[in-house]
Amino acid sequence: MFARIFPVPVLLSLVMNAVPAQALELGAPAPAFELPVLGAEESAASLTLESLRGKVLYVDFWASWCAPCRFSMPLLDALRKELQSEGAAFEVVAVNVDERIEDARSFLQQIPVSYLVVRDASGATPSAYELQGMPTGFLLDAQGQIRLIHPGFKRDDIDLIEAEARQLLRENSR
Repeated sequence: MFARIFPVPVLLSLVMNAVPAQALELGAPAPAFELPVLGAEESAASLTLESLRGKVLYVDFWASWCAPCRFSMPLLDALRKELQSEGAAFEVVAVNVDERIEDARSFLQQIPVSYLVVRDASGATPSAYELQGMPTGFLLDAQGQIRLIHPGFKRDDIDLIEAEARQLLRENSR
């Protein structure tokens, strides 16, 4: 049953870390990552969390089989565009956890986004972030501290994410 919900590497990493030594908490530093940019495999381009320091960041874990991701990703894309058009230092990074890169590519052809998409088929980053389900988002302040952990997604959730992001942007501008 769980194999239908989570790909095997993600399921194994979740099971192996079922009782973490130290749970992620609000205010804690977000776990660092360096992941390949999806679509830039030929150039070996990668993205690090550190490279986005100074921006309010929404890290969104997703998979092609995640039904709520079909509407969360376009809403996050619209939020990013809106905030950036206002001059805000806000970014969204989507971390794909599909085992097969073709599944991620097919999803993005159907539901394209303008923000950065990276890939972690190994399950190391979802494990570090102690994912419990898909999608799960983490709103980070400009210093890389976790300020919101958002499991799941319903259409109205974008309002909460926007309000929290705007609050962090106000704090960052002081």
